[in-house]
Amino acid sequence: MRKLLNSELNRLSVKEFKTADKKPIIVILDDIRSLNNIGSVFRTADAFRVQEIFLCGITAQPPHRDIHKTALGATESVSWSYFETIEEAIKNAKEKGFNVFAIEQMDNSISLDDFKIGENEKTAVIFGNEVKGVNESVIPLIDGCIEIPQHGTKHSLNISVCAGIVIWELYKLSK
Repeated sequence: MRKLLNSELNRLSVKEFKTADKKPIIVILDDIRSLNNIGSVFRTADAFRVQEIFLCGITAQPPHRDIHKTALGATESVSWSYFETIEEAIKNAKEKGFNVFAIEQMDNSISLDDFKIGENEKTAVIFGNEVKGVNESVIPLIDGCIEIPQHGTKHSLNISVCAGIVIWELYKLSK
């Protein structure tokens, strides 16, 4: 066994990535404070060919050196849009035919283990502020909440870790 060289990884160029088929997933980042978290989500979105990222509220926008530090160029490959409010982002996603889910601990949330996607279904997921989570005012506007099962003493995950887990699961579920 040996570690592969970068030249052996058959990576797409940014131009090839832009025209490649994407997974029908939109990631919505609402009021994310940490520029490193934003960059990490861009990098994960690139790895799994997410269709688009929506940035909302106080979430910083590229170009920014602290986003670039963790995105490692993914802000150039992954399509993104900015919305002043989360409500505008949800409306846009729904107009594009996406079902919208918050990633949050709520009563009646769906465990990520039990979440299913129908054939040709498009899914948007909202990740909220690092401290306050998803704004409760959006709950009436969305199709449901998804919760990552956790079994330790802590009941939260860093947003970039949470996004990595959820995006990977959606990637596996989407056809």
